[in-house]
Amino acid sequence: MVWAVPTPYLIGSAIATIGGFTFLTKDLLNENRYEGKGKMTDKVVIVTGANSGIGKETVRSLAKREAKVIMACRDLHKCEAARQELVLDTLNKHIYCRKCDLASQKSIRQFAERFKKEFKELHVLINNAGVMNCPQATTKDGIEMQLGVNHMGHFLLTNLLLDTLKASAPSRIVNVTSAAYARGKIKLDDFNSEKKYNPDEAYKQSKLANVLFTLELAKKLKGTGVTVNAVYPGISDTDIYRNMSYHSSFISSVFVKPFTWLFIKSARQGAQPVWIAAIDPKLKDVTGCYLSKGKPAELSKEAKDEKMAKWLWLTSEKWTKLETS
Repeated sequence: MVWAVPTPYLIGSAIATIGGFTFLTKDLLNENRYEGKGKMTDKVVIVTGANSGIGKETVRSLAKREAKVIMACRDLHKCEAARQELVLDTLNKHIYCRKCDLASQKSIRQFAERFKKEFKELHVLINNAGVMNCPQATTKDGIEMQLGVNHMGHFLLTNLLLDTLKASAPSRIVNVTSAAYARGKIKLDDFNSEKKYNPDEAYKQSKLANVLFTLELAKKLKGTGVTVNAVYPGISDTDIYRNMSYHSSFISSVFVKPFTWLFIKSARQGAQPVWIAAIDPKLKDVTGCYLSKGKPAELSKEAKDEKMAKWLWLTSEKWTKLETS
């Protein structure tokens, strides 16, 4: 006797198979694999913008490897909620919340001062926090918000912590950037976007600044045992896109997102290139690079402009009231 398989069963089975294959394909397309089992026991790490998205997942991965992680965040309430979740998940009690508003140079200085009182070492600094395509606004120090947070804030924070990083060598600095840097221009005649504000251009300028800062800092740190690299995490599903019109658009949700979903990383996947850059032994001597998919990638013409990098450094020193030259 031949038993007929109910049609609904066949349909359900086909849907499950296709769904499983689709999710597997998404993981394979977006995964940046790391097979290392190394621990970071007692290594001290700072992650900015650590209460959500890539920053939070970076903390999770490093905490699982037994690192001591300081979550440098603007909103302490959100930070504490994330910290409690991460402690329970990783069983690592050495995760700390600290106030650090990158839109306030006073807050950055207070964070650095407190950190140095509490910790004598710093092995990894991950400059992850950022804003994207936001409405025109300025930081508390009068700097265009995207330039102020994405570049100037991290420029100041990094320089304030350099002595500790050098004393803790070998140590690493990881600057999270975007592939959009390659389309960015440093607007010498309107660096602060006061004459004209275009949110997309301002964002790209800030991301180019990340890369120029990375390359110039690498030169200054030569021979210190401190490496610095800019890392592109890929397009990830995080809140950084909240100011983009397509993010909440009905048309986009129906006609665009279903087709691009396969190629967009989750926050966990986006975090992988970041924490891998912080711990991979293969990268211990790699410095002054733009890393994409875990490997040094070719730089844009603007990023290779050494004169521009020096101008940016000197201007950043002036705007952050920092004397390092």
